[in-house]
Amino acid sequence: MTQSLAEQETPVASATAPGSPGRFASRRAALARYLAIRLVLIIPTIWILVTVVFFVMRIAGDPISAKLGGILPPAEIAARRHAAGLDKPILVQYWNYLSGLVTGDLGRASADGEQISHVILTYGAATLELVFWSLIVAFAVGIPLGRFAATHRDHLSDVTLRVAAILFYAAPVFFVGIIFKLVFGAKLGWLPASGRANVSTELDLQNVSPKTNIYLIDAILYGDPHDILDVLSHAVLPALALGLMTAGVFLRLVRVNLSQSMQSGYVEAARARGLTERQVVGRHAFRNSMVPVVTVIGMQIAMMLGGAVLTETTFEWKGLGYQLARYLQDSDYIAVQGIVAFIAVVIAVISFIIDAVVALIDPRIRF
Repeated sequence: MTQSLAEQETPVASATAPGSPGRFASRRAALARYLAIRLVLIIPTIWILVTVVFFVMRIAGDPISAKLGGILPPAEIAARRHAAGLDKPILVQYWNYLSGLVTGDLGRASADGEQISHVILTYGAATLELVFWSLIVAFAVGIPLGRFAATHRDHLSDVTLRVAAILFYAAPVFFVGIIFKLVFGAKLGWLPASGRANVSTELDLQNVSPKTNIYLIDAILYGDPHDILDVLSHAVLPALALGLMTAGVFLRLVRVNLSQSMQSGYVEAARARGLTERQVVGRHAFRNSMVPVVTVIGMQIAMMLGGAVLTETTFEWKGLGYQLARYLQDSDYIAVQGIVAFIAVVIAVISFIIDAVVALIDPRIRF
């Protein structure tokens, strides 16, 4: 009887043993289920956001009447409202708006008549370039300083860096941008204080084919080193102003998690095997402390896209945030809706990618 029970239990044990095919299949199924759920959740997230923006912008009033009232005759204003579909019931407008989003039609701006899709293609590359440089600053400043603070815990340098991290995160990005413009642009004259490039460089980049609207790539394609340096110099101050905010988050996050990892059992075991402190930090503690940083990258990119509105306005960086601020001033909610919907999709996709990467790194983060 005992032998019979053992024979019955053997297949179950082998199927779930570490490294067995059944265990790997279970992990793949859990990962696929987790990613499928995250992918499905993107749809209601975007729907809720665009719905809130739609109705909130309607409360702000009619942009055509607000901008052209008293300038054009009432008949002309009525014709423009009819052409924009603003004279229809609000639920009909809402349905037409959602139908357009599904088909990729984001509408046409009432302020300048531009197709929102064309505005995104024209100015979105500039915002993408700014966010890229800002992330470079955030990683280059926040992660090494966080590691240094964790390995010098409770020293004067650690306290100084913690205060600096709070200041980085708490200081309004437009205020930091204005200070940078005054000090490094107007006072010292080290760096350009506005724009994406000089006029001569922009004229050169108009001749690039195919044109990407990402100035660094276009300058490399054009092949003039002076244009490349000009584009890079214009990006320094905006990237610092926006990137230091996220650098403060990374600094504190790396410091806290690395400090906790340094006190864990596997680190003590590594020390007991005779590894140097540098090897313990580099090979064991620091690698595990980076998992939470990867987790919050998606949220920080969302914050950067929000901060890009203020940064681009401060530095006259003509990107999507700059255009969004202009449309907000004109109460052009058709354009605002389209740009916000696009940003929502970008953030949702980035969040999904980050979730997938984190799930691959840490198997515990799965359903």
